[in-house]
Amino acid sequence: MTAIANKTGRSKKKVTTNQYVSFWVDGQLLGVPVSDVQEVLNAQHIARTPRSKPEIAGLLNLRGQIVTAVDLRKSLGLPPREEDKKSMNVVLRFRGESFSLLVDEVGEVIDVASTETLPVPRTLDAHWLKVTTGIVRLKDRLFIILDVAAVLGLS
Repeated sequence: MTAIANKTGRSKKKVTTNQYVSFWVDGQLLGVPVSDVQEVLNAQHIARTPRSKPEIAGLLNLRGQIVTAVDLRKSLGLPPREEDKKSMNVVLRFRGESFSLLVDEVGEVIDVASTETLPVPRTLDAHWLKVTTGIVRLKDRLFIILDVAAVLGLS
């Protein structure tokens, strides 16, 4: 936590820094809190599950642990991934369960000061509005922070 001092030398506002694992989906830079991420994996074999929601790609076996794979493109209403492109897995531990977000590419950990996070504009598409907790202006693009519970359909 960092404090910003005013001219009198007194602290006027505490600034916290949050860390996010970033990843790309359909050309958009997105992220989730580091504290929710268990690990990042290359493409894995995913067993399809019949009669599941469309955004559930299936299940994967991660060293004996069964993980539900969520196709983030479908969850966000984006076009499907090209057939020849492999997805990467951002494995989350959330509310005692493991989930894998299927993403196009994994980025890096991004540090964001609490003062840099902007509220989600009300004009954003309704579907994106309910899965986004904040937006950050980076040097050359916008970084969208996802609400993990909403993306997983657990909110």
